[in-house]
Amino acid sequence: MLARLFTTQPLFVVAMGLSALFMYAPMFVAASQENWLVARTFFYYATFFVILSGILAVPFLGRKKRRTAVEYLVGVFAILVVLPAMMALPVHALVGHLTFFQTYFEMLSCLTTTGASLLDDPASIDGAIHFWRALVGWLGGYLMLVVALSIFAPLNIGGFEIYSSKGSSDKRLDFIVTADTGARVANFANKIAPIYITLTAVLAVCLVLSGQAPMVAAVHAMAVLSTSGISAVDGLPSAGGGFVAEFVMLLFMLFAVSRYTMLQDKDGRGWKSFRRDKEVNIALICIVAIPMLLFLRHWTATFEIEAYQDGYAAMASLWGGVFTVLSFLTTTGFESKSWSASQMWSGLETPGIIFMGLAIMGGGVATTAGGIKLLRVYVLYKHGMRELEKLRYPSSVGGSGKKIRAMRKDGAYIAWVTLMLFVLSIGIVMLTLSATGISFEDSLALAIAGLSTTGPLLAISSDTGLSYSEISDASKVVLCVAMILGRLEALAVIALMNASLWQK
Repeated sequence: MLARLFTTQPLFVVAMGLSALFMYAPMFVAASQENWLVARTFFYYATFFVILSGILAVPFLGRKKRRTAVEYLVGVFAILVVLPAMMALPVHALVGHLTFFQTYFEMLSCLTTTGASLLDDPASIDGAIHFWRALVGWLGGYLMLVVALSIFAPLNIGGFEIYSSKGSSDKRLDFIVTADTGARVANFANKIAPIYITLTAVLAVCLVLSGQAPMVAAVHAMAVLSTSGISAVDGLPSAGGGFVAEFVMLLFMLFAVSRYTMLQDKDGRGWKSFRRDKEVNIALICIVAIPMLLFLRHWTATFEIEAYQDGYAAMASLWGGVFTVLSFLTTTGFESKSWSASQMWSGLETPGIIFMGLAIMGGGVATTAGGIKLLRVYVLYKHGMRELEKLRYPSSVGGSGKKIRAMRKDGAYIAWVTLMLFVLSIGIVMLTLSATGISFEDSLALAIAGLSTTGPLLAISSDTGLSYSEISDASKVVLCVAMILGRLEALAVIALMNASLWQK
């Protein structure tokens, strides 16, 4: 079924039709709560867009066209720009205090898995709307998983360029501009869907068993798997479930650390590759070393202020650091319930720059996480170590095989280019936000939050307490551009402007 859809219909039409069908889900949620106004609103808009999608699909029926990667990249770009307007219509009709552009910003934030919300009081919003927000983020995460494996991988972008030499890149470029990408998209969509749905359902059930309400558990399950960080309540401290819920969520956040958690590699090694994956190693170093340093910082502060040494508070502080560090490393953005307790324990605040750095690093290649990706960080580290070795022994020859040598050379070069593009993007977004009247510190937090798709970063890193609802519409426009650029990555946008792709 999917294969036929992707070979006959443009990606945007398929995404529009599926989004319209999923719009019935919050309708059923509202109906189960006997909130008939919300149920009718979602029903009317869902039905309208299902009919509209059918009308748009009619001209393409029976026309099998071989669509290349560049057409699908354009389709993904159109989805991120246009589809949030469709998704925002029922929310705009139900949430009266938001303008249409503000609801567009809200839905774009969800679709890009950023999770930057304008709803400062979640309790005042109906549960079905929160469910729709989380569902849009969940669909956005699924979209990026499929796009990364079916489009980014053959084009050697999105982190896959690390293992490709120049010759192999040229061969892949010739292949991808002539091959039918629709078959690849359909293939990975079929493979990923059952895994993605099953993991979300299992996590939701576990959260319900831990003590969270069914609606809250469903929203958090979708938010963790998609790394959107969307919540139906005011964060985890208000969600219930305690340590058990956070522990389960932490386990499922690991799926955003490595691509081997979802699918096996081409040699079928799967979990064996996962255990040796360098992204996993870096993530483990981060969630062990950084919380331990933060713990020692808070622990020594308790001696300086002669505070009572509470062993339970110390362990809660350590756990809060582990959970929150992994959450921001995967660009999810949930704060542990114990995180604020750790700061109250010592009386010290944690510098937000730490979480900015974690969000910039991001998660694994071909996952729902944003950032520059852990694999690129590892390649830059290996390249730096090799350069230091050459300073000591100029005539030495780097070992570890041909593949690793190519990674240290061509892979490190493109990783450095990606990092510089990311830093340049931060500078441009900061400069533009500053022109709209936002302070330097808040502009930095907003720029990194948008480009790394980590919306909750603003709350934990801003000293002024700034929220997304307080910034101007001009600033929101800048953030919309930043979220789209951060979700697609600069290399994908550059690939869209590559003349050789369009010529072929």
